Amino acid sequence: MGRSGRPKIVIVGGGFGGLSAAQALARANADITLIDRENHHCFQPLLYQVATAALSPADIAWPIREILRGQSNVSVLLGEVRSIDANARIVQADTISLPYDYLILATGVTHSYFGHEEWSVFAPGLKRIEDARTIRRRLLLAFERAELTADKAERARLLTFAIVGGGPTGVEMAGAIAEIARQTLAKDFRHIDPREARIIVIEAGPRLLASFPGDISDYARRALEHMGVELRLSAPVTQCDAKGVVAGGERIDAATVIWAAGVAASPAAAWIGAETGAAGRAKVAPDLSVPGHPEIFVIGDCADVKDENGKPLPGIAPAAKQMGKYVAAVIRARLARAPAPPPFRYRHYGDLATIGRKTAVVKMGRLELTGFIGWLFWGIAHIYFLIGVKNRLIVAMTWLWSYLTFKRGARLILASRDRA
Repeated sequence: MGRSGRPKIVIVGGGFGGLSAAQALARANADITLIDRENHHCFQPLLYQVATAALSPADIAWPIREILRGQSNVSVLLGEVRSIDANARIVQADTISLPYDYLILATGVTHSYFGHEEWSVFAPGLKRIEDARTIRRRLLLAFERAELTADKAERARLLTFAIVGGGPTGVEMAGAIAEIARQTLAKDFRHIDPREARIIVIEAGPRLLASFPGDISDYARRALEHMGVELRLSAPVTQCDAKGVVAGGERIDAATVIWAAGVAASPAAAWIGAETGAAGRAKVAPDLSVPGHPEIFVIGDCADVKDENGKPLPGIAPAAKQMGKYVAAVIRARLARAPAPPPFRYRHYGDLATIGRKTAVVKMGRLELTGFIGWLFWGIAHIYFLIGVKNRLIVAMTWLWSYLTFKRGARLILASRDRA
């Protein structure tokens, strides 16, 4: 108990799961502390649009303090968790110690290079605003450097963009880069033709969008090929360096390589000594608590949770938000000494991915949408889930302007320690 005599709840992570849990505890008779190493909540589904100069970081990120400022029982801290003493019930973060009665770990995932972490220098992933800015800088610099060189081989390498991973992120990145090269930058240079750029998607599996039905996967493949994107399917990456990648035995010289192939859970499971499943995710009980520690809950991408068919839950925002709200309900019931809610059950509302201008795929139960109708549905859904009326209006108007003019307004190359 805290000084107020009320239970202490600590939430680690201000992503979709942690934020949903905090908001669902608004009326709880408890003192809540939410701690995150960033001061903002990022709408990750649109990070690729920051990386491809369609949106600015502020369009898809909001200060966590602002989001929760009207919730009097929540304190927000900027800090990084170093360790957790599960027996003493203390979270150690930077220079402070946070005692807790209930702990919610919602720390998400990071990039996985399948045992080759050295590849991260050459192939950045896309999980944070900093990642998006790094990719945007590399992408735009590639065209600028190609304009400067007279070496045809080097120019070809600079104008080759390889995306490792054929899931939604890889498909969306490929489509967006193709639009930049074929439309946005088509008339901006004098010594190169950006339309000659090669965009290559490399996928270890036999098809794109493996979580979607086969017909939608085939549609995505045809749409990308129509945009001039090259596909390398059943081609696992075996080497990645400053010059490019080796995939399926083929050497691909590329100045810009983007990693969208795999994820690994944060060290949350190691902090509490929990058993782990796939990708290092913490195994949890049906109420999302950690076996042996009913006061600790793990939610979102760092939790190993299966659906009713025994399949891992998708690493998407709706799953994390549902888990956050559920855990909040469990804690509220305990605080009120009321019956516990039934075991957590995930409701999957559908999968969405955009491929490019006027082209997207949507799968919601029996409903399948593709092409322009799918693109409209995708856009409306993403605008709806943005936080704040201002951001919804800004993103909607930015997309409309880009649609009508074929231009992107966030084409800034900012100074960075990144030497790519």
